[in-house]
Amino acid sequence: MTTDLPGAEIVIVGGGAVGCGAAYALARAGKRDIVLVEREDDLARITTSQGAGLAGQVRSSVERVRLAMRSVETFRELERDPVARPGWRPVGSLRIAETPERVEDLDRLQGVCAEAGLEVERIGLGEAARLWPGLELSSAKAVLLCPTDGCMDPPSVARAYAHQCRQMGVRFVTSAALEEIAVKGSRVEAALTSRGRIECRYLVDAAGAHAYHVARLAGLELPIVPVRHEYFVSVAIPGIRPDSPCLRLPDAALYARPADGGLLLGGWEGRSVRADPRSYGLGEAPPPLEPDREVLGSFAERFAPFVPAARGAAMRRVGKGWPTFTPDGRFIIGESSRVKGFVMAGGCNAHGISGSGGIGALLVESLLEERPSEYARSLSPDRFTERSWDWEAAAREAQRVYERYYAIESC
Repeated sequence: MTTDLPGAEIVIVGGGAVGCGAAYALARAGKRDIVLVEREDDLARITTSQGAGLAGQVRSSVERVRLAMRSVETFRELERDPVARPGWRPVGSLRIAETPERVEDLDRLQGVCAEAGLEVERIGLGEAARLWPGLELSSAKAVLLCPTDGCMDPPSVARAYAHQCRQMGVRFVTSAALEEIAVKGSRVEAALTSRGRIECRYLVDAAGAHAYHVARLAGLELPIVPVRHEYFVSVAIPGIRPDSPCLRLPDAALYARPADGGLLLGGWEGRSVRADPRSYGLGEAPPPLEPDREVLGSFAERFAPFVPAARGAAMRRVGKGWPTFTPDGRFIIGESSRVKGFVMAGGCNAHGISGSGGIGALLVESLLEERPSEYARSLSPDRFTERSWDWEAAAREAQRVYERYYAIESC
């Protein structure tokens, strides 16, 4: 039999980078009466453990650029701690255009970044080759450099957040599965876990591929769609320098970075695979994923012309998971007006880890500021609960967001 656990003002469900980042941001804002609940026996065991670790700030809107900038600023802050660091490496990034249309897109993105205050610059092919020795640029028409981009170790990001949180008094309860959400009078009252009941005023849903199920416990239906994503890390490749920038090759729908003496290489599938969260429960794992060798091989084949030394390099390990996507390609952040005290921090469209610092800041803004920005308000779960929508249509649109990740009209 379980017993009641000490209550808290805020309960956060989910111990990945988003949940830990939310706890960090709220604690920094003065909310120290927080309990984070994680069903695994340690943090960052599920989606976060499979993250690729790139943090890019070049986005298609000023608001998204500033959110990414806030995340990078947070990683820099965390890296200064001598005990628990996120493994932040500010190596920069190169975005390569291979078509005239993509060159125009770089022009547009450069304008968005200038408005947001992010430093980016167009560099020549010779300079790009100097930054990444062995990079073949015969197909390139333009290269955009963001010198403050970088990469990190995703599980270390969550642990760094948690270290700071514990110093500020945040409590962590692991091996505790959420079973029910007590709602009284259209307001959250408590989280009922396998280790006991926790009275709370706010419950933050940062449960990743189970965010849909947590919302259902509060009586809310949200189109949070898990879509498969894969990458691989190769064996060591001679000539790969660990300080080379991250690469983004949008015309090939690929990204890459040095990793463990080789390359981490991932991409976006033109025909994606989704899971239906209605087909598995909160206490069940999402469908198991086996490495799709055909898809991974296509990534390698498309990448080989850019780094010929990588051609034929064996795969050392494969990263795979179910990041969640939304039909409009935007986060779901903020308190529900239908169930007061129920707060979303999910539907991150593969930007959960890299965007965790900015997501936390938006969560603080939406909950604590008297007049949140129009952008923060636009991310509310109310946009789905206060109108009708069709699940199958929404799921197809979420897949389309994944499949068009590097489309000209959205980055």
